[in-house]
Amino acid sequence: MVKAVFPGTFDPPTVGHLDIITRAAAAFDELIVATGVNQSKNRLFEPQERIEMLTELVEPFPNVRIGTFEGLLVDYCRAEGAGVIVKGLRSAADYDYELQMAQLNRRMTGVDTHFLPTAPENAFISSSWVKEIARLGGDVSTFVTPAVHARLLNTL
Repeated sequence: MVKAVFPGTFDPPTVGHLDIITRAAAAFDELIVATGVNQSKNRLFEPQERIEMLTELVEPFPNVRIGTFEGLLVDYCRAEGAGVIVKGLRSAADYDYELQMAQLNRRMTGVDTHFLPTAPENAFISSSWVKEIARLGGDVSTFVTPAVHARLLNTL
């Protein structure tokens, strides 16, 4: 049984995240979508709110569950018995950054990273951009699910 972890801040979760979750759920026996604490990111939603949004998002997938972690991702993977980290890639810049992290994680713990290129229609979507556009009054309804969109509008 291959267990994988798809980590992120998911603030908020986007349709790009959902695409990666859908594809990773089909590829692995079990997928843990793990929201972590990243001090370098300016978060709009509290951890519990992100967990609630993610729980709703993964409801259709019986082999997907939500987790949370602080500290090193590889320590979380080890504690969960996961041998694979899943990362979505939007661009070559993502690849350059994520490749070094994947090599470091493999060297430290033996955990492999599987890269999934984003669907072209989602390549420009990021949680940071969604928040910025929404804050400035732009329409982000096609970048997030209806439930996430409602939360976003209520939070801003």
